Order: sequence, then structure tokens, then C-alpha cells
Amino acid sequence: MNFHYSTIPQALFSFCLLIPFALINGYQAKATNADSKVISIGAIIDINSRIGKEQQVAMDIAAQSYNNTSNSYKLALHFQDLSNDHFKATALAENMIKKQKVQVIVGMHKWIEATQMAELGSQAQVPIISFAAPSITPQMMPIRWPYLVTLANNGTAYVKCIADIVRAYGWQRVVAIYEDDGYGGDYGILALLSEALQVDGSIIEYRLALPSSSYMSNPGEFIREELLKLIESTQSRVFIVMQSSLDMVSYLFREASQMGLVDKESVWIIPERITNSLEYVNKVDISYMEGALGIKTYYSENNSEYQYFEAQFRRIFREKYPEEDNRNPGFYALQAYDSIKIIGQALNRMASGDSSGKNTLLSEILSTNYLGLSGEIQFEGMQLLQNPTLRIVNVDGKSYRELDFWTLEQGFTTNLSTEQGSNNAYRNTKSLSGVIIWPGKLVQRVPKGWNLPTKQNPMKIAVPGKTSFSKFVKVDYGEDGNPIKYSGFCIEIFEKVLKLLEYDLPFEYYPINGSYPDLVQLVYNKTFEAVVGDITLLAERLQYVDFTVPYAESGLSMIVPQKSEDSALMFLKPFTWQMWVVTGAIFTYTMLVVWSLERKQNPEFDGNWKSQMGTALWFTFSSLFFAHREKMYSSLTRVVMGAWLFLVLILNSSYTASLSSMLTVQQLKPNATDIEWLKKNNAKIGCDGDSFVRTYLENVEGFKPESIVHMSNDYNYSTAFKNHLITAAFLELPYEKVYVSKYCKGYSGSVPTTRFGGLGFMFQKGSPVAKDVSKAILQLLEQGEIQKLEDKWLSPSGECTSTVISTDVETLKLGNLWVLYVISGGTSTICFILSIIYSLKYSQTPQNNEQGNDTPNPWKRAVKLAKKICSRKHGEAKAQEVVTDCSSRWDSMSNTNTPEHQQTTDSQLLEVIIHSSPSPNQITPGHS
Repeated sequence: MNFHYSTIPQALFSFCLLIPFALINGYQAKATNADSKVISIGAIIDINSRIGKEQQVAMDIAAQSYNNTSNSYKLALHFQDLSNDHFKATALAENMIKKQKVQVIVGMHKWIEATQMAELGSQAQVPIISFAAPSITPQMMPIRWPYLVTLANNGTAYVKCIADIVRAYGWQRVVAIYEDDGYGGDYGILALLSEALQVDGSIIEYRLALPSSSYMSNPGEFIREELLKLIESTQSRVFIVMQSSLDMVSYLFREASQMGLVDKESVWIIPERITNSLEYVNKVDISYMEGALGIKTYYSENNSEYQYFEAQFRRIFREKYPEEDNRNPGFYALQAYDSIKIIGQALNRMASGDSSGKNTLLSEILSTNYLGLSGEIQFEGMQLLQNPTLRIVNVDGKSYRELDFWTLEQGFTTNLSTEQGSNNAYRNTKSLSGVIIWPGKLVQRVPKGWNLPTKQNPMKIAVPGKTSFSKFVKVDYGEDGNPIKYSGFCIEIFEKVLKLLEYDLPFEYYPINGSYPDLVQLVYNKTFEAVVGDITLLAERLQYVDFTVPYAESGLSMIVPQKSEDSALMFLKPFTWQMWVVTGAIFTYTMLVVWSLERKQNPEFDGNWKSQMGTALWFTFSSLFFAHREKMYSSLTRVVMGAWLFLVLILNSSYTASLSSMLTVQQLKPNATDIEWLKKNNAKIGCDGDSFVRTYLENVEGFKPESIVHMSNDYNYSTAFKNHLITAAFLELPYEKVYVSKYCKGYSGSVPTTRFGGLGFMFQKGSPVAKDVSKAILQLLEQGEIQKLEDKWLSPSGECTSTVISTDVETLKLGNLWVLYVISGGTSTICFILSIIYSLKYSQTPQNNEQGNDTPNPWKRAVKLAKKICSRKHGEAKAQEVVTDCSSRWDSMSNTNTPEHQQTTDSQLLEVIIHSSPSPNQITPGHS
């Protein structure tokens, strides 16, 4: 082997040069580590739980990430195991502050733990970052606990989300279940839930408090006993688990499933803490929760920071906890990661001098404005400023499906990215989108959230065993005294309603002989689930029970005996005096027109003027009864009589109808006039003593108690009226219809002036069946089915055409028939004018026509007209003499046409007209 000695000194020289540089770099590295300040952070968590394991891994990742990039500070984490023991929290924190000199403490999932350490933190001036928040933030929290920072939202958003779910599906009664922490911390969230539910009329009907499972040797047995008490106390099946540990929820669902409470018609809503842990719940335990709705805090999994963190988390978690099957980080891991991140950011601001002014770690933490993995982090008043975005999930089989998002501003939404930034002020509180698998694998419809009856446990329905009017409810009993048949108007409506429901409703009737207030009390104290009968809706009763919509109207009506009233001038009452005057005038006018038209041609109108007037009067008067037999010779007379007979026809019909009504009404006129008359005369009145009517008459109408007589059935009313024990009876409108339809000939009912809520069916408060029955009643009303039943049970008999009779029949006025008067009078006038025109036209003689263009003398025209009148026949023999006499006399007068003979001619003309007018024979215009 050959060596080149010349290379050795050169290599030694290079090595000697590298040694100083290495020493300098090593010194600088030591100087840098020596300059970095170590910040000790205490973490108090339940290390042995799944949540605690996730939190520890997430905090380590965040601290390591910060230490790799920061030269000013280094983070040192000190973990302490809380082991679900509240009392250890303060001792652990005090130990870390004194011995390990921690400058920040994070952790705590219960508010009671956070408040205990907050006192210690205030004394030591050590910031406490809590993963828990109060249900309702105390107003004085920044003053009482100035070093307590909550990295969580209070219960407002969570509770309002639950209330929106309850509102969306119309559940009115809920059961609140919570694990009692022993410090009263659960009362705040229960008060918040109760207030949110009351906005839409829902209430917490039952509260089931469960102690911590660590305090019980046999949690399953204890839960079973409490659930039995719940079943006996309430019919509600909407269960809301407000706060509980995962162990207690597992026990709860196991026992509830075995008792049939996680089945059809039931609803379960599980808390955020449980929903956030569903991914790693035991598969057997989660199968008991199938159909439940859960609420979890939403976080985005699509950003690069989360994906980088998830990859690290899965790797480290698999290495550290190989026994865990699920290695995905949950929300609490993200929350723990963010807690270390905001501490690191606060330290960086302190190191760079870009601080909030106070240059303290607490103030820098509170000035954080950071979009973390768990959401936006910004503080106000020692708590998170932004409201969370929640996600609704549905437990399906051994996993769960995500449904809608929910925000405080928008309510339910399916697309958060497009709607979150909109200015839409409308909050969607409608039902959730998508298919929901409810408990018992119910998919077709929404569960009622109520203990619906079954064939083994049918609904207990009370029925009035004794009613005043059996047409509404009638109970037939067998020989052994047991009821065998239920019938009546109310019973038949209810049974028709059941056919329209979407589900079967097994039931049993139970006759109750108590009063109506007793029936209300029996439903209120849950002895019966419903009452089917003639129950009136009253505001007072709505405080204790729920009613359906009314199936029949209700109002207070007065029943009185009828009496007849005679009047000698009754026949004049159908028309007003104006009508009688105008009728007489048009009668006279028509008579004169007929006389004018017929006297020239009709031989019946012979004789002197008295005889002619008598004929015209009889001619017209007989037409009133369509009894005239006289022949009409003039066509114009026929027109006049046509219009007159039409008027007579209408007048006859109207008069007959009006008089008949008046005679009937007068016969049905009541003895008592009104309520004031009854009170003024201290008259005895009857009413149903078991109904509210008696109280109404005393308190509202002002009747004296001694004036009110109790009646038990319709026969008692009739007997009391006949024996004059009562003057009037007060019944609700449906009963009045029945009574008057039975006794219509002797009694009448007034139109109700006071209205009540109507008749409906009664159910327990919050019963969803009441809502479904109401919907079915509306369908029957719209289809006319209830009207058919009313006609069947409550309609009057054939002898009674109306159950409500008015005592006032309107008299016919001139305004009702004035058009007919105008037609008749106008027709007569037109025909009379036409007759005059015809007479003037045919009065011209051939002599006048031969005068050519000479203007005829008006006096000669009058003479010709008079000659024509005189030329009427008195008989065949006398006609020629009269004509000759009249002609000679008229000729002599017409030849004397000088002024000096004018006065004589006038008197002679008048004499000729008078003597010639009674001629019985007719001279036609063509014979002049």
C-alpha cells in the first residue's frame, strides 16, 4: 500500500479549522436554549377516559408544535388525573401551583370543578382555562372569578336548539332527565329549557334526576325503579337527556329499552357531551339508542390545519393506545388542542411586544382572535363571543347519520356554507330535512311523543252517565247494571273521528254520573285520558285540560211558553198605511180608465153616470178575486187589465203570505219578553244545575240564586212550565234545538245573544291525540258529515219546521212593490192617452176633407165630435130618430156661425151633449 504523505498535513489543517466552528455553533445552541423561558402548563383531566386520552394526545401535539417554532418560550405540560372526582380538582391545582409552578391551568369538563379552581386561580393569579361553561352565565362572573376563562359556550344555544326540535314536531309535554351533580348546577339549564319551551306552549311535565353512577352499587336497578315512577306519573314520551355521563346514559338506555320506552311513539334527545362521543361508544350500548336525536358541536374537517393535526393524532394515538379501535379525534381533542394554541399565541405576542397593553398572560389570552380547529375563538366577558354551530344527528343502528345544521340566527339549515353568510332574518323552525329513523324503526310518520293506548292498555274515556238530553249521550244498562250500549250525537261523532286517524286508538267507555266539573277534574288528575260528551269549551277549563275544536256551536238561549194574541184589525197589518192608500188610488184610477175605454163600445156601460160608475167599480173590483165575467170590447182595456191583474196577483199572494205569518207569529208570541223583564219581575227560571249555566246566570246576568230552579231533564222543563213553576228556561243552543224540536207547538226559543266556545271533546293536557282529533273533526265539518249527524239526532220533527222563531214579521212596505204600481198606473195612463188620440183622429168627417187647403174651424171639429157622441144607439128603432134630430139641430147651429150667435150656440151644444150621451147604441167612427 502506498501512502501520500503530502496529504496528511493538509487533512490535519482542515480538521483544525472545523473544530472552532463546531464549538461556536454548539455554544450558540446552548445559549439559545438557555435564553428560552419554560412555561409550565397544568392540565387536569380524566386521563383514563376516552376523552382524557384524546385531550392528552392533542395537547402534546400542540405543545410540541409550538416548541419546534418558538425561541422565546417553551411549553412544559404537567398532567394530573382527575378520575371523575370533583373534590380532587382543587387539591391537584394547588399542588401544581406550589410545586410545579404552573402559570396556566387547563381542563375541567364540569362547571363545578371550574368554579372551585377559579377561587384558587384568583388567589394565585394563575389563569384557569375551563372546557366547561355555565348553563346561564352569571352577570358578575368577571368580577367574582377574574382569572377564569371558559373555552366553551353556555347552554343557551344548545337549549334553544332542543326547543326548536320540540317546536318543529309539535310535542307539548317533555320529560327532562339529568344527572345530579350534587351542587345544583343542573337547575340553571333546566330553567333555561323550561323558558325556551314555554314560548310555544310546551312544558317540562316530569323531571327525572339521576345520581352519579359512581355513587351507586347497582345503577340499573335504581334507574328501573325511577322509570316505573315516571310511567305512572306521566303519559309524555319525549325524553330529553340534559346532562349526563356516558356511563349513566348507557345504563339509562339499556333499562328504558327493556321497559319499552325506546319504542314507537317515543322520542329521545341526547346531550352534546354524549353525541360528541358517539364515535367510540360501545356498539352494544349505541344499539339501545337507535332512533335517538343527538346534538353535537360542528367543526370543519376540510381545512389543511385539521388534516395535518388528524394525521399526527392518528399516528400518536395508535402508538400510545393500541387497544383503542377508533383513532379519530373528537371535538374535545380539538378543544384541548386549541387551548394550548391560544396560550402559545399569547406568549408570542408578549415576546414580540405586540401585546394588549397590560402585557400579562391573562390579558393576552383574552385578546385572542383565532380560528381554531374547534371553531372561532374570541372572548368577551371571560367567555367565547361567537355562538356555536350545531349539527343534528340521528342514531341509526350501531352508528349515526348527520342531518341538518343549526345556528342561533338561522335555525335549521342544510347548506351552511351558502346560507351562513346571507342576511336572511327568517329562522327556519320547520321539521328536519331528510329521513329520520325514530325509535322502534318508525319512519312513515313522526312519533306522537305520548303513551298511546294499546289493545292491552286501551284509552280510558269517561262518558257522562246521566245527561239532561239523551240525544247527545245515552247509556243503556243491562239487567246486571253494567253498561251495554253507548249512543247519541256525541258518541257517533267520536266514532267517525276515530276512522280518520292515522293510527289505531283502542279505547273503553266508562259512564260517570258526576257533574261536568267532576269530569274535568277526573281528566286533570289523570284518572281518565279523555271525556266524550257534550262538554262546553270554557276558558277556566282550559287551565286543566285540552279541548278539541268544537263540533257544535254553543250559546245561551231562552225558552218560553207561547201564547196567542187576537186583534180585530189584524187583516190590515200585512200592508203599511201607505200601501193601502196607494193600492186604493191605483184601484180607483184603473176603474176610471176602464170606464173611459169601455163606455163607448161596451153595452154593459149603459145608463146614467151612476150606473156606469157602478158597472166600472164592479168590473174592477171583481178582478181582485179573478171573478169578473164581463166582456171587454176595447183592446186598450185588455192591456190595462193585464197590467192590473198582474199587480193584483202579486198583491194577493203577498197579502196572503204575510197575513198567514202574522197569524202564526201571534199565536207563538212568548209570555216573557226578555231577560230584563224576568229579573224585574223576579220570575222563576229553570236551567241545568250540573252545567256552568247556573253560575253564568248568577254572576253575569245577575239573577238571584233563589230565582233559579234546577232541572235534570227535558221532561222536568215541560212539567215545570205546565205547573207554572218557571216562567222561562235557559239552555245552551244545542239543547234548545232539541227541546224546541220536541215541544215546538207550545214553546219557542230566542236567538242566542251570548256565545260560548262550543261543544268539544276533552283530553289530558298536552295530549297529541287532541290535535289529531281536532283535525279529524274539521275534516268531518268540511265534508258535511257532522251536519248529517246533526240532522239525524237534533233536527226538528215533521210538525216543527223551525226551532228558532222570530216574534216580528215585517209588514210589506210601499218600497217593496212600487215598481208594480208604476207599471200598472203607467200602462193605464198610456192606454188612456192613446184612446184620446184615436178619438181625435177619427172624428174628422168627409166634409172636412173636401175643404181642401182651408183650415178647418176648431169649433166645427168639436161639433162633429159631439154629434158623434150623440149618435150612439139607444136601440134599433130610436137610433134613426136621434141621429135625425141631432143632425138637424147640429146643422142649424153650424149654419149660424156669426159672432152674435156664438153664445147661443155654446149653450145649445152643451145641451145636445148632455141629452145625447146616454145613447146605448154604438156609432163607429166610420159612420159619422
